[in-house]
Amino acid sequence: MLNLKPIANVFLACGSTDMRKSIDGLAIIVQMNFKLDPFADAIFVFCNAKCDKLKLLYWDKNGFWLYYRRLERGKFKWPHHPNEKVVHVTERELRWILDGMDIYQKDVHREVKQRKLI
Repeated sequence: MLNLKPIANVFLACGSTDMRKSIDGLAIIVQMNFKLDPFADAIFVFCNAKCDKLKLLYWDKNGFWLYYRRLERGKFKWPHHPNEKVVHVTERELRWILDGMDIYQKDVHREVKQRKLI
């Protein structure tokens, strides 16, 4: 994957998305269905019904990037949230998905928010 600047916001489209959609179709989904700004500093990730294809949509200064990933074997561990349209995850969790892992790692070291010395 090309090195992007660090992205604070990653949004996963819950359910499956028609992979025939390109930049404009995916941007409309982001804007109309998710009520989010497709031009925001964020990556929007879409998965097909078989969970073997992903598309990542990203706005960069003067145009969209559209990344496409197709697995030859295996499936992505795509989270399913029947009551939600979109899920906010970290860039770290996106990398887990891309590496074939579940975003709900039980033994992962969680970020420490406390910034105070004893």
